[in-house]
Amino acid sequence: MKELFEAMLRALSRGENTVLCSILASSGSTPRGAGAKMAVFADGSAIGTIGGGAVEKIAAQEALEVLKSGRSHRKAFCLAPNQVADIGMICGGNVTVYYQFFGAGDEKSRALLEAVLALLQGGKNAWLVMELLDGDVAEFGTCDEENGLRFAAGISPEALRPMLLSRAVYQKGEPSWYVEPIARAGRVYLFGGGHVGKELVPVLAHVGFRVTVFDNREDFAKAENYPAAEEVVFGDFENVGEKLSITADDCVVIMTPGHQADREVLLQALRTQAYYIGCIGSRHKIARTNEFLLANGIPEEALARVHSPIGLEILAETPAEIAISVAAEMILCRAERSGQRVKR
Repeated sequence: MKELFEAMLRALSRGENTVLCSILASSGSTPRGAGAKMAVFADGSAIGTIGGGAVEKIAAQEALEVLKSGRSHRKAFCLAPNQVADIGMICGGNVTVYYQFFGAGDEKSRALLEAVLALLQGGKNAWLVMELLDGDVAEFGTCDEENGLRFAAGISPEALRPMLLSRAVYQKGEPSWYVEPIARAGRVYLFGGGHVGKELVPVLAHVGFRVTVFDNREDFAKAENYPAAEEVVFGDFENVGEKLSITADDCVVIMTPGHQADREVLLQALRTQAYYIGCIGSRHKIARTNEFLLANGIPEEALARVHSPIGLEILAETPAEIAISVAAEMILCRAERSGQRVKR
């Protein structure tokens, strides 16, 4: 998402208008859900995706018309099986797309994009907020924990508050509302920057996790080793609290160079409220680690918090494959925590 908004801001800086296409709501077998975004530019190029296929192609064409008219609007696509021949889809479902025009000469548009980019990197809970009247956005702004509501003076903070959730909300009516989380508080603390850790960092960053790598080896704890990490910390595995403060919004991934260091970090992690704790290792290692944890005061019921062996079972063998399985498990836990429905 960061790259999308950066590209939009660059277009405005070049004096070019742009259109942001956003899925407000979807149902049935649609390829993407609420929050999917695509920016379309004057030369017909686009960045991002709202699902691909014929719907995305039509949406891009519609966006070019918005670039000409300068008029934002929303449009619903019906993808019911008996109504899809005209758009070339075979899956059923419905999707509502909103086309928001950003004018190169509009200082508010520029300021809004700059604010969104700052929020994406701020590490705090933040939302995009839209109030729609007669198909047009009457107000378009941001809301975050530090600054409150911005760029949308006509919206009542009291009316908005129940919709500030960890998932997108589209409340129909007149006016209708669309509120979407664009940044989440919290980060991933990755303990151990070895072969799997190096593969895992870019995967997690690509799917929206902010990563801190922590290692006790000076040669490993260097920022150039993990270009996608937000932070790299050199420290002592036996005293991670000296340099880190782990909260309930955070994830802990343990992949240190040795079993004893894994145990020490896991012992400390279980004394925090981190919502995801994963530790790499075999089932034999897990049994021995559990004995260590119990002997050091961790209640038996707390052991169930640990994802170990770490990752979803996909028969992963290489560091890259293991990284994919770990990232998949973390995406699942993040989605379940946010209240999203999990498809089985």
